[in-house]
Amino acid sequence: MREGRPRAPRPPAASLGMPRGASLLRWTSCVFIILTGCASSSLDDTRSQGETNKSYKSASNNLTGSSQPLPRLPPTPENCSDHSQLGPFDCPENLPCHALSKECLKCDFNCTCVYGQEVSVTCRPKRSCEGKQEITVQMVCRYCYQTAHWEHTCHGNDQCHAVHSPRETFTSNCTVNSDVLCLGNRVFRKKLYCNWTSGYKWSTALLLSITLGGFGADRFYLGHWQEGIGKLFSFGGLGVWTIIDVILIAIRYLGPADHSLYI
Repeated sequence: MREGRPRAPRPPAASLGMPRGASLLRWTSCVFIILTGCASSSLDDTRSQGETNKSYKSASNNLTGSSQPLPRLPPTPENCSDHSQLGPFDCPENLPCHALSKECLKCDFNCTCVYGQEVSVTCRPKRSCEGKQEITVQMVCRYCYQTAHWEHTCHGNDQCHAVHSPRETFTSNCTVNSDVLCLGNRVFRKKLYCNWTSGYKWSTALLLSITLGGFGADRFYLGHWQEGIGKLFSFGGLGVWTIIDVILIAIRYLGPADHSLYI
């Protein structure tokens, strides 16, 4: 046999792989520990921030005495003073204070009263009067524009068409009666239906249409001159036009030429 150098014994395979596997395991453990510490610290920060916000909210709620939102205040009532009131020169003198009209009194109204409720109001005269200068007046809580139609007077309008479909309306200036006490302006604007008349009677127009309708008397009476002339020279359209006009006047479809109402 050939003699040679003695060979060194080869280490086992398991011993070669131990340092590398242990190093990999050690690095993996370190990364896991670092990640776990970061996650726990972020979770602690989130919890502390939530507790801080909760304590801040509770402190802010304690400032108001309740955790519920504050209730909304009721809206400011509409101005109930009279800006269209009459001046002192319009009120008579040397009358008993209780006999003065309501527009001659300056009253302390309660604008927050309930609509329709009867309340007592303290009033003082605008001018000198006889008797007690401070009087108490009973009134119904309502604004002047809410009064009934018989408690105020409105100016008419003869420029609109009362006989029209649909019925026309106009805006009128209305004034509350002197014996009515109410809130707000005593002179107000109100929309009314056109209902004026110029004096034509429905009974007269119907009687003329039946008796003298063939000669156009009904048309002349109502102010339809052109139709009246045509009806006169055609002898009432040979009777057909006369019958039609009788029906139209009877149902109040045919009215005065100025678009007013019958009396």
